[in-house]
Amino acid sequence: MVRQVKISNFAEVQGIVSAATKCRNEVGVHDTKGSVADAKSILGMMSLDFSQPVKIVCEDEAELDQVVGALQQ
Repeated sequence: MVRQVKISNFAEVQGIVSAATKCRNEVGVHDTKGSVADAKSILGMMSLDFSQPVKIVCEDEAELDQVVGALQQ
């Protein structure tokens, strides 16, 4: 499962990391430059380019919804 989202501030990055750490499956974040980070790693997330929308990838749709939902809080 893949969702494309726009992340505009550090609080949203923290929300994604917090939600992803509660997931059993791996959650990856891909930027437009081809870099991939583990969504459970704040350092990995900070290495991505957020000037463009990123793709959040997870095998479990419910967990993906949980991570994407963290952006709307």
